[in-house]
Amino acid sequence: MIKNYRYGFTLIEIMLVVIIIGILAAMLVPNIAGRSDQARKIAARTDIESNLSTALDLFHMDTSHYPTTEQGLNALLTKPTASPIPDQWNGPYLKKKKIFKDPWGHNYVYVSPGTHNTETYDLSSLGPDGVESSDDITNWGNEEK
Repeated sequence: MIKNYRYGFTLIEIMLVVIIIGILAAMLVPNIAGRSDQARKIAARTDIESNLSTALDLFHMDTSHYPTTEQGLNALLTKPTASPIPDQWNGPYLKKKKIFKDPWGHNYVYVSPGTHNTETYDLSSLGPDGVESSDDITNWGNEEK
């Protein structure tokens, strides 16, 4: 009695598995592709509306003013040496001890007093293109674009 055992896969079976994997990948990749840019926008918005604004408000509570444009966001980490030098500086006001970069690697833009928020400050990210344009994320007019 001869037993005919077959081991392994045929070329058709392997091709069928490759096609199924290709179809699944074609359905998933478009859903995942746009998520990294969306995550960067959310991170920048969180920095502007929560992290940095809270630190700036703490600075204001201690010193009775926001850092000037010249002092910049570095005033949240080290006591400013440019005028007006705050007497009641109790920083650092942030846990991060590095230069402020948005998720695209550009510096956040800080202006005080602001041109849009004249009583406080303007804080923005220049977005993915790194230039002032419609894709900027700001602390003024933050309706979804």
